[in-house]
Amino acid sequence: MKIKGYFRESFTELVHKVTWPTWSELQNSAAIVMVAALIFALIVALMDAAFSRIMGFIYSLLY
Repeated sequence: MKIKGYFRESFTELVHKVTWPTWSELQNSAAIVMVAALIFALIVALMDAAFSRIMGFIYSLLY
């Protein structure tokens, strides 16, 4: 019976107590997350390219 009560309380909370975002708020948040992820990916790609060139230069000095 504890499990049934847990699901009943969870459902009640999700339906009556949670404030869900509107469709426009959800779209704005998704756009912000996508832009931030793109910026982060570009930074990581630039760092990878820079370190690759630096390591290539160091290896060329050694061999």
